[in-house]
Amino acid sequence: MSSAVVLFWLASVSFTAWFASMLVGGGSPLILIPLVTFLLGAQSVAPVLTIGSVLGNLQRGVLLRQHIDWSLTLWQVPGVVVGAVLGAYAFTRVQTEGLQAFIAIALLYMVLHSLLRDRIALPTVTVKAWHFLPLSFINAVASGLIGSTGPILNPAYLSYGLEKEQMVATRAASLSLTHLVKILTYAALGVLSPTLVGYGLVIGGAALPANWLGRKALEKMSAEQFQKAVIGFVGLSGVWMLWQQRAVFMH
Repeated sequence: MSSAVVLFWLASVSFTAWFASMLVGGGSPLILIPLVTFLLGAQSVAPVLTIGSVLGNLQRGVLLRQHIDWSLTLWQVPGVVVGAVLGAYAFTRVQTEGLQAFIAIALLYMVLHSLLRDRIALPTVTVKAWHFLPLSFINAVASGLIGSTGPILNPAYLSYGLEKEQMVATRAASLSLTHLVKILTYAALGVLSPTLVGYGLVIGGAALPANWLGRKALEKMSAEQFQKAVIGFVGLSGVWMLWQQRAVFMH
């Protein structure tokens, strides 16, 4: 496959993924992971998506900066920094087979919990700001290992009380720091190459117009529509990740 074709598909799918992710609270890497794996190989996924995600989330955070919950973001910083370094380091040392399957099961449980909690007695946790310290640490470690954990923290953001622009903006601020730390760690460990950086910049560049258009569409959504879209995407993400890891259950 020629370089021009690879660049075309990376840019086109990235634009679509980032536009859609604005309306469902994030998760663009889940759309991009299969494509990057097919075009560039599994070992390229984490560094390429990390570079693209830095650009996309930084711009998203700037576009919606007035909606960022900075107090919540500050709780996430320590966990993000330490977790991203550990996850990026572990990426060069360990095999990650089965981790996506675990994340997929967690996503599907969250959806079932959200749908059934008003019908049957299920244990519930009132999410507080300090909870995002350990949550962000765990999420950053997993993200460093496999490139993205999808919308796994979105139910926690909703439970905390963030809605629409607040959730998207606060998530973007946290992810910008996560991916920036991962890039520095990957570079220090010699994982990055000029070619991978270039592919990542293509993904990030395509995210910029998608974010701008996505913000316009997000403004027209109601809070209820957004919440339903978030939960729906969490469920779809879980099913998709589980399907991708079907080989793990067949061994």
